[in-house]
Amino acid sequence: MPSQTVQQIVDIVISFLAEHQDRAVEDVYEELAARGEELPVDSVLVMEILARVEEHFGVSVPADAEAGRSLRSVWAFAETVYDTMQAKEQQ
Repeated sequence: MPSQTVQQIVDIVISFLAEHQDRAVEDVYEELAARGEELPVDSVLVMEILARVEEHFGVSVPADAEAGRSLRSVWAFAETVYDTMQAKEQQ
């Protein structure tokens, strides 16, 4: 099992988004939460921090349809990162 939970990955992704936008973490979280439970986000923003997320967790998120869909929300993206970490550990 990955050492990080999906919630911890969500927190780190939001932290990276906040840093990228030069905003407070709480402000970014509140804005995303106001859009919905899954924390919908502009996929361009997630793409802009993707390299940092991959480096931080030591994984490479696959460029497939599932990963593409996951870029629509922070929660789905965090689950994809978690699944990628889990697959890497099983190898």
